[in-house]
Amino acid sequence: MKLDNTVAAVVTGGASGLGAATARALAAKGVKVAIFDLQKEKGEAVAAEIGGVFCEVNVTSDESVDAGFAKARAAHGQERILVNCAGTGNAIKTASRSKETGEIKHFPMDAFNWIIQINLVGTFRCIAKSAAGMMTLDPCDEFGERGAIVNTASVAAEDGQMGQAAYSASKGGVVGMTLPIARDLMSEGIRVNTILPGIFNTPLLQGAPQNVKDALAASVPFPKRLGMPEEYANLAMCMIETGYFNGEDVRLDGAIRMAPR
Repeated sequence: MKLDNTVAAVVTGGASGLGAATARALAAKGVKVAIFDLQKEKGEAVAAEIGGVFCEVNVTSDESVDAGFAKARAAHGQERILVNCAGTGNAIKTASRSKETGEIKHFPMDAFNWIIQINLVGTFRCIAKSAAGMMTLDPCDEFGERGAIVNTASVAAEDGQMGQAAYSASKGGVVGMTLPIARDLMSEGIRVNTILPGIFNTPLLQGAPQNVKDALAASVPFPKRLGMPEEYANLAMCMIETGYFNGEDVRLDGAIRMAPR
C-alpha cells in the first residue's frame, strides 16, 4: 500500500507506547491518523503533535467504538489502515496457596473476563467494524487492495509465564484469529497480520526500578536490551506497505523465549 495524505488510519491504544510510535510513523508518511484511547490528555497531545484526531474510545463497548469510528471518519474519511495496540494485562495464578495462612484462592472470573474483553474481544470488535468500512472503498491498486490491519499479540501467546493465563489466552486468541480473518477478507482485498512483541520499553515498564529493567534486558539473547516502540512501528509499517504480507503472526523479541517465571 502506498502511504500518503490520501490515506486514513486508526490506531487503537495510540496515546502511548507501541501505538503512539506507530501513529507517529504513519503521520510521517502523510497518513491522516485517528487515535483511539481512554487516556484523553496523552491522546490529545499525540494527536496535536502529528496533526491527527483523538477519539476517546473504550474498545469493550460497541457504542464507544462506533462513536470513535464516526468521529475519525468525519474528520479524515474512511480508514484504509487499522492498527490494534489497545490492551492490558494482569498477573494472577490459576489457583494459589497463601504461604502465611495456607488459604487457597482461584483466579477471579471477572478479572479473567476483563482481560479477554479488552485484548481479544476488543481487538475483534475494532477489526470487524473497520473491515466493514474498508469494504466500501474502491481498491487502491491494480491487485484490488482496499485495506490493511495490524494486530498486537505478545510472545506470551506462545510461552506465557506463571500468572499469565488470562493474558496468554487473550493474546493466543489474537494469534489464532489472524489467519481466519485474513481468509474472511481475502475477496475484499483487506490484509490482516499480527505482531507478537517481546519485552518492550513501554509505559508498562518505564515505572519499574532500573535493576528490574536491566535484568529483563539481560534475558534477551540479542540485542541485550528492551525493545523500542519505534521497532514495533517499523514492523507494522512493513506489514502495511508490503502487499504480499498477509495472514502472518511475527515475533519481534530479540530471540527471547520466556522462562516459566
